[in-house]
Amino acid sequence: MDKIEIVDYKPEYQKDFERLNNHWIEKHFELEEIDRFILQNPEEAILKNGGKIFFASFNNHIIGTVALNNLGNGIMEFAKMAVDDNFHGLGAGKALCESAITYAKNLNIKKLVLYSHTKLKAAIAIYHKYGFVARPITDKKYKRPDIYMELIIQ
Repeated sequence: MDKIEIVDYKPEYQKDFERLNNHWIEKHFELEEIDRFILQNPEEAILKNGGKIFFASFNNHIIGTVALNNLGNGIMEFAKMAVDDNFHGLGAGKALCESAITYAKNLNIKKLVLYSHTKLKAAIAIYHKYGFVARPITDKKYKRPDIYMELIIQ
């Protein structure tokens, strides 16, 4: 039976992380320098600071990803979520969200935060479903977001 499997980052998945996110960002927005750095250097940009990157695998093919960037003080940023357009509807996004949230809970993280854009109605609906609440944006490291959301875990 075909099933989504969630797997951890491996160096050989860096190109998938970059491919999936480049496509998603360029489909909806414009790739920024900070995106390029993170996508080309996830070990330095995310993992070395205690972050985590998950991948959704379907029939041994990487079809989706999400990152948790450790911001310190018990806060992680839910970031760089993307699912291959050819595999929408299989539940990869749901599985990635659930894996990231469970991981954060197990680490005793106090809060997950994310930046997004309200034109991404399906994504915003998923975030609301998992308990994220919109808050005022106080700082932006990207140009594109117009919404900031938080999920209080503890």
